[in-house]
Amino acid sequence: MHAPLWVFGYGSLIWDPGFPVAERRLARLDGWHRSFCMRSIHHRGTPERPGLVLALDRAEGASCAGLAFRVAPGEEAATLAALRERELVSSAYLEEVLRVETADGALDALTYVIDPDHAQYCGGLPLEEQAGIIARATGGRGANRDYLWSTAAHLADLGIADPDLEWLAARVRDLS
Repeated sequence: MHAPLWVFGYGSLIWDPGFPVAERRLARLDGWHRSFCMRSIHHRGTPERPGLVLALDRAEGASCAGLAFRVAPGEEAATLAALRERELVSSAYLEEVLRVETADGALDALTYVIDPDHAQYCGGLPLEEQAGIIARATGGRGANRDYLWSTAAHLADLGIADPDLEWLAARVRDLS
């Protein structure tokens, strides 16, 4: 690859990118919002007891703050293969290249967004229902609550406010 490969992280990629990172920048993606709108049947739940994971759900006027990662030079092909294995395990995510804004200017970043027509899509669940699911689900990569808490903590460390995630993190602590 001749151009650098950038990846936009808004959930677990923020704290566990799983690939060699040459640079990271705070970034904002307009027209999308971070939401627990995907039922997880592999990583944070099972087919019998699905958990919830974050996805980018398209929404007019919304924006999502996260991190843009520049993949280490020479690692682009391996990173793409690893991301596809991790993110496209059930085809509920769509792989897109989207424009994100950073303090150093706009760039195009590989981004995984929810397919609203997929069976795992569950946008619009009330926060209380989300909290109940997250509090009890566990999958191949661990407890759903740990995924929530780690994401919320890392967003806070970055100075990124997400009131829904903050509320969910507190509520799931109460339920656990």
